[in-house]
Amino acid sequence: MRDTRESRLLLVLLVAIAFALITVDIRGGQESPVDGARQAAAAVFGPVENGVAAAVDPIGNAIGAVRDSGERHNRIAALEKENAELKAELGSDDRNRNRLRELDALLKTAGAGQYGIKGAQVIGIGAAQGFSWTVTIDVGARDGIQRDMTVLNGAGLVGRVTTVGPSTSTVLLANDPDFTVGTRLEKSDELGFATGQGDRPLLVQLLNGKAKVKPGDRLVTFGSAGDRPFVPGVPVGEIVRVDPMGGGLTRNVYVRPYVGFSKLDIVGVVVQAPRSDPRDTVLPQKPKPAPTVTVTVTAKPPADGEQAGEQPQGQAADRPVQDQPQDPQARDEPQDQEQDQARAPQGQARNPNDQEDATP
Repeated sequence: MRDTRESRLLLVLLVAIAFALITVDIRGGQESPVDGARQAAAAVFGPVENGVAAAVDPIGNAIGAVRDSGERHNRIAALEKENAELKAELGSDDRNRNRLRELDALLKTAGAGQYGIKGAQVIGIGAAQGFSWTVTIDVGARDGIQRDMTVLNGAGLVGRVTTVGPSTSTVLLANDPDFTVGTRLEKSDELGFATGQGDRPLLVQLLNGKAKVKPGDRLVTFGSAGDRPFVPGVPVGEIVRVDPMGGGLTRNVYVRPYVGFSKLDIVGVVVQAPRSDPRDTVLPQKPKPAPTVTVTVTAKPPADGEQAGEQPQGQAADRPVQDQPQDPQARDEPQDQEQDQARAPQGQARNPNDQEDATP
């Protein structure tokens, strides 16, 4: 319909008629003159409305379900986020406690060896420079770190610094096949060279082929000239296997390192070497052997009225019974003597040793 003057007048007229009908309907109440028209319209358009509602309601319900599902999804996402935050908070508490233990052990090791250290955290694992066993720590040249510095933790030797950046450094771990460190055996001072073997024990080649070693013996770093790359006295590990002597100039032993290279977190870079070799003082204390249980048996003193060695009444003596003589003549001899004495005349004693008179 075109927007003309007639159309506008028609629209105004229809609106006026609608308001007039609404006014008459409201004032008439239940006896409204348009009530019959309303019922007729309901009878005509009611089925149509029900049919349209039946067709439209599933669509509306689907739309409402989609809207509600979005709200439920948002609620679930919020709950999952809250749960993750709680788990992270609990996990961070456990991690903080673990890091405190590692830091405490590191400080004790540094104090025992008089090492000046710079604390660091492992922030990456990888082979950025082509090494197979390396880690990246969060300290670098700005923190005074230089190449070929010893790296340790609370357990012992971790490795040495190979590459230094402004704020990070790369550490070659002691179990890398390209890693070699001079070692010294506890107490006997036997020298050798330890080489990494990945996830297997370190291979230590002792310079003395006749060195007396056994599983359980411990090793520390021997130290380098100018304390680079290794300072002396850092615990390396414990011998777990010894190859038999073959008459060679060297002898191979296998050492389980103290450090767990797969779970490194807090480490220390030795920026100042000790004034003197700490030797074996940094090694952990060996566990004390279990005490030997001693049982003491005390003899019971004899009761009153009993003599030493006398058996109480009612108890059989534990002495062995001597066997009676087995010779029948020996058993019958006392009886024969008694019979002879009975046959002798009164007042005359008969000597059984006397010989009888052979005269008739």
